[in-house]
Amino acid sequence: MQEKRLHQAFEISVALKGIHALIEILAGLFFYVVKSDTILRWMNFLTQDELREDPRDFVASHIMHAAQGFTGSTEAFYAFYLASHGAIKLALVIGLLKEKWIAFPLSLIALGGFMAYQLYRYSYTHSTALLVLTVFDLLVCGLVWHEWRTRARQMRG
Repeated sequence: MQEKRLHQAFEISVALKGIHALIEILAGLFFYVVKSDTILRWMNFLTQDELREDPRDFVASHIMHAAQGFTGSTEAFYAFYLASHGAIKLALVIGLLKEKWIAFPLSLIALGGFMAYQLYRYSYTHSTALLVLTVFDLLVCGLVWHEWRTRARQMRG
């Protein structure tokens, strides 16, 4: 019974990674299409009332700060990073869900690399979201590892 629950957790976590990958791909494509000055205008429109009311509003001021730092080169980096990161994850998710043997070790390697980069970025940003994502990736790695070992035992015996 526990093995069945672990398998279900594996499938759910991989499906969530797939949804996250699609969101990253769409965000990357968005940044390729929409220019940084347009994003700045949108963010200004969305935050102007809040900043008029409270110029030190935490969320609105951080949104505007991020939008102001969003230059052409930054935008190109995020577009490429999100689209490629999402595409890699989506390919691995499809491989895992189709039970392709090679997808298991490749997923562990890729997720390990993503987690290392996320922790590196955390050292600069101190973003709680990066820590949450890293913990989730670690959980997914554990489930992928368990599923891989279970399948290997089934093949041997």
